[in-house]
Amino acid sequence: MAAQDTASPLPEAGARRGALTITAAYYLAFVVLGLTTASFGPTLPGLAEHVRATIGQISYLFVLRSLGYLTGSFTAGRLYDRVRGHPVMAAMILALILIMAVIPIIPALWLLAALLFCLGAAEGVLDVGGNTLLVWVHRDRIAPFMNGLHFFFGLGAFFSPIIIALTVERTGDIYWAYWSLALLMIPSAAWLARLRSPSPIASAGAAPARPALPVLIALIAFFDFLYVGAEVSFGGWVYTYATALGLGTPATAAYLTSGFWGALTAGRLASIPLGARFSPRSILLADLLIVLAGLGLILALPGSFAALWAGAVAVGLGMASVFPTLLNLAGSHMTITGFVTSWFFVGSSLGGMTLPWIIGQLFEPVGPKSAMLAILISILLCLLVFAAVTVYTRRAEADPRRS
Repeated sequence: MAAQDTASPLPEAGARRGALTITAAYYLAFVVLGLTTASFGPTLPGLAEHVRATIGQISYLFVLRSLGYLTGSFTAGRLYDRVRGHPVMAAMILALILIMAVIPIIPALWLLAALLFCLGAAEGVLDVGGNTLLVWVHRDRIAPFMNGLHFFFGLGAFFSPIIIALTVERTGDIYWAYWSLALLMIPSAAWLARLRSPSPIASAGAAPARPALPVLIALIAFFDFLYVGAEVSFGGWVYTYATALGLGTPATAAYLTSGFWGALTAGRLASIPLGARFSPRSILLADLLIVLAGLGLILALPGSFAALWAGAVAVGLGMASVFPTLLNLAGSHMTITGFVTSWFFVGSSLGGMTLPWIIGQLFEPVGPKSAMLAILISILLCLLVFAAVTVYTRRAEADPRRS
């Protein structure tokens, strides 16, 4: 390795304190990631108005953003294995700050699409970095810290629509919504840039690395494709879904979006102690069933705003611990390197690109209900892939040589 070799393992004296400081910096970085992720849905109609585009046309921004995320995720895997991680993460947060500041003043759809591609690329590199480096810091004790990391992502995603709703109500446009979010991100970049980067597990004198399992990697990447497509679609389209069906004003629809992310955040907080008591497989099955119940309620009572609120909360709670629990499950069977993590995020970015775009193409010609139906189908397919993951991991546990 090149630059990464200069970063020695954390010293024994003060190692715990140093690990917690680094963890707190990652948590703040994931608040930033949550702020940017949840900003898109509530501002989608405003962005369409700024660039004079239809809902169908503006839906292509999901594709470009996810394509950028795919590019960033794939590049990040090898990058973090070779260079010091904290300067990379700090640079990505700085890029997010600059892009968020420019987005509301872009006058043309093609320029906005190019900017969303760059935004997605920065998010992908930051997301892979936080998940990978956190594993390197905590190793076998990763489970509660991983759930905590994704809790703080949910915290940022919860506050983002609220900040947007309040600023739009006061200013009448989305300019200060984006500028306020950009200002809130500055401390995270400054903090990360000052901290020493952890070393990869394989180079830090830890236990021997467990080999990557290609079949398990492929199954989890496909699960991520389906699940993240559903999460991004619900968070990105529920605002437009509510307003298109006349179930709420723009302000109440923004708070509905915040309610979804708030439920996801609360679920991730609850998943921290639950992760210590129940197996990852049990938690994942319960999560998927709760999501299906929430989507079923929304589809069964399409004209009820109360049902939409209750369903959105159930979907958020069910989705809360899916992604970190899946990473914990993977980490119990193989060593999580930057390269392995990047493949999981490639699946995620492809899902975040595909399903929201499909919904955008169906939304106007078929109707808003097509959005919830598409998400429901994606979660049902998640159940099938989860069954395959369960069969494979149980076989690997019974006879490691066959895996």
